[in-house]
Amino acid sequence: MTTKTWVQIIKCSAVSALVLAATLLAGCSSTSTSSTEIPVAANSGASTNVPSGGGVSPLTPGPEILQPGDSMSVIYNDLPTLTPAWEGEIRPDGTITLILNQTFKAAGLTQSQLEQEIRERYVPKYFKQLTVTIKPKQDTRFYYVGGEVRAPGRQIYLSRITILKAIQSAGDFTDFAAKKKVQLTRTGASKPIIVNCAEAMQDSNLDLEIYPGDKIHVPRRLF
Repeated sequence: MTTKTWVQIIKCSAVSALVLAATLLAGCSSTSTSSTEIPVAANSGASTNVPSGGGVSPLTPGPEILQPGDSMSVIYNDLPTLTPAWEGEIRPDGTITLILNQTFKAAGLTQSQLEQEIRERYVPKYFKQLTVTIKPKQDTRFYYVGGEVRAPGRQIYLSRITILKAIQSAGDFTDFAAKKKVQLTRTGASKPIIVNCAEAMQDSNLDLEIYPGDKIHVPRRLF
């Protein structure tokens, strides 16, 4: 081969080597980019925390359920004659009695559900039109714990609570408490309910729920 031929071969080899190196570098760069997480812009509309199914976040509060002891006003509008609003508390059995001696199960419903149920009871059977508005009273609610507890007295009702937790809120039992004969008295009830709190500690089904206005008395143990 001539010298000129050798020079051409060497140039071709050099070019091939450069092309190969560039290809390898491009491949590495592509692999690195594809494995890197690309952040989403804050205002791009994308979200990494959208709940599956598009449901409401668990932190979103739901409507409050009415309970025995809740105070409220039931206001009637659009009736032929002016009808005074009903004001009172939900009875221990969960009911209220309104105009025309109609009784409704209020406990366990939301405010809007009770409004709808009242209207459907009266319209069209008794009235052609009726608008019902329920306004809960925001008065502070209490329950009472007395007898053989360490801090007897009135306790603020903040949320749903059972008899064992109510007793704990009053400092818990004293050493002389008769835990098997705790008396629970409810507004309008003819006699108290006897609760065996010793058994309720083992069986949560016996740990009765307490409502505003309830009175708990822990008697002294007899020796």
